[in-house]
Amino acid sequence: AASLAAAAAAPARALLRAPPARRAASLAVSPTAGPADERVETRVAGLSPGQPVTLRAVAADDRGCLFQSRAHYRADSRGELHLGTDASHGGDYTGVEPMGLFWSLAPAGMEKPYQRLVPRNTSLPMKVEVFVHEGHSPPGSMPGPVVAKAEVQRLFTAPGVRRIRLKEGVVRGSLFLPPGEWDGPFPGVIDMYGDEGGLIEFRSSLLATRGFAALSLPYFDFEDLPRVLKELKLEYFEEAARFLQRHPKVKGPGVGVIGTGKGAELALSMITFLPEVVAAVSISGCSSNTVADLHYGETTLPGLRFDMKKVSVSDSGVFDIFEALDDPMNPANSPSVIPIEKAEGHFLLVVGEDDRMWKSSLYAELAIRRLRQHGKENFELLSYPGAGHRIDPPSTPFCQVAMDRVLGVPVLGGGKSKAHAHAQEHSWGKIQEFLHLRLG
Repeated sequence: AASLAAAAAAPARALLRAPPARRAASLAVSPTAGPADERVETRVAGLSPGQPVTLRAVAADDRGCLFQSRAHYRADSRGELHLGTDASHGGDYTGVEPMGLFWSLAPAGMEKPYQRLVPRNTSLPMKVEVFVHEGHSPPGSMPGPVVAKAEVQRLFTAPGVRRIRLKEGVVRGSLFLPPGEWDGPFPGVIDMYGDEGGLIEFRSSLLATRGFAALSLPYFDFEDLPRVLKELKLEYFEEAARFLQRHPKVKGPGVGVIGTGKGAELALSMITFLPEVVAAVSISGCSSNTVADLHYGETTLPGLRFDMKKVSVSDSGVFDIFEALDDPMNPANSPSVIPIEKAEGHFLLVVGEDDRMWKSSLYAELAIRRLRQHGKENFELLSYPGAGHRIDPPSTPFCQVAMDRVLGVPVLGGGKSKAHAHAQEHSWGKIQEFLHLRLG
């Protein structure tokens, strides 16, 4: 018993013998609450000159799944650290990356891999805890003692942004309007994602934060919409465009559309066939209709199919579908081509050159070739080396491989984390500029 008591007292005696502590380290992340698409400034003070530390960020998604990131830094001669000017020497990223801790967040070791950190409920802030640990701890190892910590809240909906759930005729979704103290009317934008289905609102809520009336538009697997993506009627999207165009808070005369993946392709079809749509942002889209046949009146664009025999699977079980889509350049597939030369409006094509989901760089090239063949120059191209498939608003964590809801397997999206993060930040500003220019 005496030896147990002595053992228990040893840590306490060691603390008493420790040299007097320097002033306590402090961590400041500012603003402590701000829009999720804005940078934060991270500073550490009160360290020893040259002291090695690990900065670690931890966040949870709506289901409680934990995500974390870490990076290795050294304090300067004053015992300070500023992520805006000081480089990380290791961990999940290297170099000067003010937002590296945010865009490198990935599922923690005990969680299922291949999950995306995107909010389902945009009304709640995403809380990110940032820790400063002693020493350099490699990923997967136990970090050293915490010497400082702070919490930051990332807001996807600015105070005063209004969210209106829609059941207008057949149209479903959410309309986000900028804060009430802004009178409007505002430029109107329809926002769509890809074949994951359901309602994805975080880009729309951020667009409303930036002064757009943004309609987050699901087109399957939501409420009474079809459960699976079998065929689509453009009349559904036409009704959504007319609803937005006529809304008293929307500027007009035309509206814009932004889409990713399948949503990008639908954006191209909407600006081609619907006079209400005057601006289309296609992120990682195909210039032909894919997967589901698209009907509009008497017209049908058949969907290009994926050939599962052309899918390769890595040793770790990750599916690579890059070569699997039918070739849009094959003359037999010409009925699927979207006749974008008929569009009166303007296009912004955004692609990652390392997209491994499909050949979005080639598809953008085909779209531009088609427009030029018809004497059109109504497009801009943003092409990012090293960026993957899903180019989201800034600081959205990079996810090279994601679980595909349709296939139920992990699918390679491509990209390198740093290049992808820079593409997200640059394109977000350019997308807003384009929409303001074309919608007023």
